[in-house]
Amino acid sequence: MEIVESDTVDRILEQWAEKRPDLDASPMGVFGRLSRAKAVLDRSLSRTFGRFGLHSWEFDVLATLRRNGEPYSLTPTELYRSMMLSSGAMTNRLDRLEGRGLVRRSRDPRDRRGVRITLTEEGLELIERAVEAHVEGEEKMLGSLSEEDRELLAGLLRKLLISMEVAECGETEPTGVPRE
Repeated sequence: MEIVESDTVDRILEQWAEKRPDLDASPMGVFGRLSRAKAVLDRSLSRTFGRFGLHSWEFDVLATLRRNGEPYSLTPTELYRSMMLSSGAMTNRLDRLEGRGLVRRSRDPRDRRGVRITLTEEGLELIERAVEAHVEGEEKMLGSLSEEDRELLAGLLRKLLISMEVAECGETEPTGVPRE
């Protein structure tokens, strides 16, 4: 069995146990660590994406287009739904990316009223380099975890996320579809 050092959240839990022994503060252990891990992750992502002149949201748009495969093209609606954004926020983001020459808008050949957003060659080259650096950075952050630990953690986080989404939505599934 591995010896795990204590962290700042352990000290917080100790303080609550001392000052409020009647209170089971153990949920704070989970969410405190998730919150702190997200802050560390956000700083790391900002540094990584910054090396490529990108903000996180720009990476997200370019990566969404890239991971959908050739021809690296989606409608604005497909993009904002896959990224859980409002259409207004997506329009602003696309304007900025188009201004940088990373995406282009064109008429949708299947719908004359529609528009398609496509990665430009420059956008594709940029996201290819950025996603490699992104995965490399995440690999470093997971460096102390074995493959088995990673699978266990991913499974537990999946269960937690589903539980949180159900709790947030009330009597619905995480997708927002009412239960039968």
